[in-house]
Amino acid sequence: MSAEPAANGKKPRVWLTLLPLAAFLALAAIFMMQLLSGRDSSVVPSALIGAPAPDTALPPLEGLGLPGLDSATFPGNVTLVNVWASWCAPCRVEHPLLMDLARDPRFSIVGLNYKDVPENARRFLGELGNPFDAVGVDAAGRTTIDWGVYGVPETFLIGRDGRILYKHVGPFSVESIERDLKPALEAALTAG
Repeated sequence: MSAEPAANGKKPRVWLTLLPLAAFLALAAIFMMQLLSGRDSSVVPSALIGAPAPDTALPPLEGLGLPGLDSATFPGNVTLVNVWASWCAPCRVEHPLLMDLARDPRFSIVGLNYKDVPENARRFLGELGNPFDAVGVDAAGRTTIDWGVYGVPETFLIGRDGRILYKHVGPFSVESIERDLKPALEAALTAG
C-alpha cells in the first residue's frame, strides 16, 4: 500500500510543517540559556566606561533653587549622575536608597531629569525628598542619548578625572548598592 499523492499531485513536505516548531524550539533554547546564565540583567556593557563623561550643560529644574547639570563640575569630584523622571515607577522605588546615599558627604549626587513635566518633577522631590546637589532638565531627551541611556532610571559614577567608572541600569536595590556601587564608590574615592 502506498501513500496517495496530495490533491495537487505533489507529496506533502513534512519538513515544512515542522519548520515553525523547530524555529520556536531554537529560540526557546537561546532564551533559556540566557535566563540560566546567571548574568545580572542590570549590568549593561557601556562603551562609555572609561571615557570622559559627555559634555553636558542642562538648565536647572525651575523652583528648586539648585544649579543645572554641568559636566564641567565633574573633574576633581566623585559624582553619581542619576537619570530619573517623576512618571517612572522604578525611580520611586529606588529613591529612598538615593536619599540614604546622599548622606555621605564624600561624593555628590546630581539628577538628570528626563522628559518630565517640571511641576511633576518638583512634586516628586517634594514628596520623597531631594537627594540631588544639582538637577538638570533634559526635556527633549537628546542629552540622554549622548550618555547612552536605555531608559530610566540609570546611574553613572564619574571619577575625579571626569571619566565614567560605572553604570547601573534600572533601579538600585540594597543588594546592588552593597555588591556593586559601594565598592566602585570606594575605589573612586581612594583613587588619586
